[in-house]
Amino acid sequence: MSRTALFHISGFALLLQSFSSWNTNIFAPVSTPAKEIHSLALFVLAITGGIFVVVGGLLTYAVIKFRRRANDDGREPAQVFGSTRIESAWTLIPVLIVIVLFLTTAQVIHRIQDAVEPPGTLNVTVVGHRFWWEFRYPQYGIITANELHVPVSSAGMARPTFLKLLSADTDHSFWVPRLAGKTEAVPNRVNYDWINPLKTGLYVGQCDLYCGVQHAHMLLRVYVQSPADFAEWVHQQQQKAVVDPAVSAGRAIFDDTACIDCHAVRGTPADGTFGPDLTHLMSRSTIAAGMLANTPENLRRWVWDPDAIKPGCLMPDMKLDSQQVDEVVSYLTTLR
Repeated sequence: MSRTALFHISGFALLLQSFSSWNTNIFAPVSTPAKEIHSLALFVLAITGGIFVVVGGLLTYAVIKFRRRANDDGREPAQVFGSTRIESAWTLIPVLIVIVLFLTTAQVIHRIQDAVEPPGTLNVTVVGHRFWWEFRYPQYGIITANELHVPVSSAGMARPTFLKLLSADTDHSFWVPRLAGKTEAVPNRVNYDWINPLKTGLYVGQCDLYCGVQHAHMLLRVYVQSPADFAEWVHQQQQKAVVDPAVSAGRAIFDDTACIDCHAVRGTPADGTFGPDLTHLMSRSTIAAGMLANTPENLRRWVWDPDAIKPGCLMPDMKLDSQQVDEVVSYLTTLR
């Protein structure tokens, strides 16, 4: 089996593991906007289900009552023409149903789209790239990728996260099923969304708008943490990179190639913005936007030939030899 096939199999296995281990069920919301959408969906389902039962019941009744019988004399049953009651009913009832659905939907849209930011709100700028997510925390000076960390809300203290959605290239769609509905990230336009998680845990999402050949592998993870754990994560992410002298050879290769043109490592000359910020790379659980577990072995595969893992990705093959790749990976694994 080819190396490329093995990479795809391992990526697919990780994807299946992610979606089986961390439920993406839209009927199990854990955030205020998702709960609003869930309640509206159940209400609409109840109304339309009731219509189905009534119409189906009347149709079944008519089929049974007026079916052809062996002793029929061939004459038609009594016909009713111009019934004002029936015509009024089948006009008024649908109009009332539509009005109720319209008003209920409008209320939910208003509560979600016009929500006011309370004190303690976390603001995050989300930038969609082909094919990964960038997360900027302007309040804390943090930039990370593919893994969003937010605090949990409680009954006595709301800590929502308001998202400013941008795109660096083409149309993307930010969607974490259990936290909120889909919101598009469109070039030259700013869209907004928000989440208010009520339960800690890991929630999986992805881009839900076809954006290119690796659209299906543009995954994201949202870590909902306790306030103390989130504060600890923020403190850790605010630190500059600590470079171990033992990996100076790998850092020299990283700095002398085009790596620093795309990637940033705070505290070093690397200040690129085209690719993910790598200052705390090893604090993330996955690489390649959720395709592979973040291990030294997978990191080496990624640096060696990124297109073999994610065809169409914009990270180039730097044509490093095996020893150079090992040295670069040794350097990257110290970025915690």
